[in-house]
Amino acid sequence: MGAPKVTKRCTGWLIVLVVAALAVTAAVVAIKKKTHHQEAIPVPGPPGAINQKYAEALSVALQFFQVQKAGKLVNNEIPWRGDSGLDDGKEEKVDLSKGMYDAGDHMKFGFPMAFTATVLSWSILEYGDQMKAVKQLDPALDALKWIMDYLINAHPSDDVLYVQVGDTDLDHKCWDRPEEMTEKRPVTQINEKTPGTEVAAETAAAMAAASMVFKTVNTTYSDLLLQHAQQLFTFADTYRGSYSVSIPQVQKFYNSTGYLDELLWAASWLYHATGDQMYLSYVAVQNGNAYADWGRPTWFSWDDKRAGTQVLLSRVHFFGSKDSSNAEQKGLQMYRKTAEAVMCGLLPDSPTATKSRTNGGLIWIDQWNSLQHPVAASFLAIVYSDYMLTSRTAEVQCSGETFTLMDLRKFAISQADYILGDNPMKMSYLVGYGSSYPRQVHHRGASIPVNANTGCKGWQWLSSADPNPNVATGAVVGGPFKNDSYIDLRNNSMQGEPSTYSSASLVGLLSGLVTTSSVAQSFT
Repeated sequence: MGAPKVTKRCTGWLIVLVVAALAVTAAVVAIKKKTHHQEAIPVPGPPGAINQKYAEALSVALQFFQVQKAGKLVNNEIPWRGDSGLDDGKEEKVDLSKGMYDAGDHMKFGFPMAFTATVLSWSILEYGDQMKAVKQLDPALDALKWIMDYLINAHPSDDVLYVQVGDTDLDHKCWDRPEEMTEKRPVTQINEKTPGTEVAAETAAAMAAASMVFKTVNTTYSDLLLQHAQQLFTFADTYRGSYSVSIPQVQKFYNSTGYLDELLWAASWLYHATGDQMYLSYVAVQNGNAYADWGRPTWFSWDDKRAGTQVLLSRVHFFGSKDSSNAEQKGLQMYRKTAEAVMCGLLPDSPTATKSRTNGGLIWIDQWNSLQHPVAASFLAIVYSDYMLTSRTAEVQCSGETFTLMDLRKFAISQADYILGDNPMKMSYLVGYGSSYPRQVHHRGASIPVNANTGCKGWQWLSSADPNPNVATGAVVGGPFKNDSYIDLRNNSMQGEPSTYSSASLVGLLSGLVTTSSVAQSFT
């Protein structure tokens, strides 16, 4: 009976040793996950194989800018759109006929329009080669120039900028097609006595970014844009004041929460456009600590440019600035560290990931225009991942855990795919893409038949239960509720109204996903 006892004792010790070995192995794996440094993946050359899904979606998304155009249309490809707003600005002897309507109504708001142009410019600067590979660069350039022509005219002198066309009260008392507007369309300006630092600085950012886009296309036009950018930045910085205070009526529509972020954003773009160290010192030394909220991640939007500035200045830190001082390098490092914090908040497996997501996986911040934040955040993620790729930076650190550029790309893809139909509703939130998308988009022009004679009072078309007679192709609707649901009713403006600034971010995101390529290390 002794032998069995010995065998049992040995077996027991064997189990203990196996369990201990497994525990050690698990610990080693966990430590490696936290501390192992990933190998940088090779940098790809010119654009590679095309992802047809994203190429098609990009083609659709860019058409919304054609839908939103005001003025005398040229080579119009939207059959239900025609000339509109031809007399905008006439009473002040300025031509404000071009530009774009921001959403489903007929207002021209300079603040979101300029932001749309800045993001569209950024997208072209980073991914113009990829747009060209799928024959979408020309439509992007056309949309950008249409806005920039308007913004140039809106800045007739150094310290005057027209920031709005239309009266919000009068505009929202009508439901009509833009081609048949009869309501008065007054224009609103900012100047030395009624400042608007946010919108002046955002317009400066748009001008500076666009000047780089057109540098190889039209040198004279590029130089003109840069001249306007520098004048507007000086105006914004010298005569400080919120445009929401100067123009109280905008508070219901595009209320600003502050202008310090726009000053950093504009100076950052001017540094890229000019190479002038004055602008780098402005953002990295003089004002970074006070204005940038280093270390605190925020959401990128038409109102808040901090996260966008942090990613944009990370580009300088990634690829170097030849003449930067130690103090400027230290500031740039803080911008990049904050940009990494932004990235860590997006990655779902990160210890610092935001918990504000739908069950379907969509980043969810606000019930109004709920897609604007995930689209903009995903654009930043894809840009940052490509900075990592080009600089052969293998990983980001998130509270001791490491993540790769492919993790960032995977996140961006998840948000793009959600928007394109991989969601609980099995519906594309990009109008015109796929077979299932919103049919009652909250958009005046799309909701009224071309041959209808409504005057100002076409309200029957707002309340109609029928699908829109015209498709607002490329519109990114507001988006789902937090429970991933969407109610496709025209009166549901919270979910169903599109915006050009969401379209600009989606164009950038899709352009970064349409194929794989490194980004240029310099915009110049």
